[in-house]
Amino acid sequence: MSEQTTTAPVVRHVDDRHRYEILIDDDRAGLTAYRDRDDQRVFFHTEIDDAHAGLGLAAILVEQALADVRASGMRIVPVCPYVAKFLTKHPEFADITDPVTPEVLTWLDARLGR
Repeated sequence: MSEQTTTAPVVRHVDDRHRYEILIDDDRAGLTAYRDRDDQRVFFHTEIDDAHAGLGLAAILVEQALADVRASGMRIVPVCPYVAKFLTKHPEFADITDPVTPEVLTWLDARLGR
């Protein structure tokens, strides 16, 4: 039996760590990570801790992160499979979404040292 959440989830942008985090009762429950490439925010990884799985937190996290990207005037590149899948169900972000290209993947690999 899981504990009842006492507060609504909060999403915060942690710019110096290149990610958005979702908090439950001030504890980090998950994150979506990115790197900025000119006017593009390239999302490459999203995770929710096992203790908070199945609560819909990934969707809340990604939706608020993408809304922040829109507000900042940037564009989205969905390398992360979860972000890509989210975008197929949320066409309201199509106007600020760029395709994942081999050039972007090569750039991202270099930025991440892989």
